Amino acid sequence: MSVARQPPRLEIQLSLRDLATACGLSAVRVKRLVALGLVEPDSEAPDRFSTATAARLRRMLRLRADLGVNLAGAAIIVDLVERLERLDAELSRLRGQRWT
Repeated sequence: MSVARQPPRLEIQLSLRDLATACGLSAVRVKRLVALGLVEPDSEAPDRFSTATAARLRRMLRLRADLGVNLAGAAIIVDLVERLERLDAELSRLRGQRWT
């Protein structure tokens, strides 16, 4: 059985200022969140951030605004939700394989 190769996905990289703008924060605030380990830059380019990081930060900010969760707690919640989403996708994939 051969596996179909998918073309590499191009990921848009954001600067710190772009990330701050996308999330409605100041660049100084984003720098603090990076220093606290709540926002992670690209491992190969520490001054760049992925769009997934922007989405993650927006989720954290929404949890803070809507539920009053502090940002450290929001980061944990987002981590858990992302893990559940990955596990759900894997379970769906495995169920699909079982019936084919």
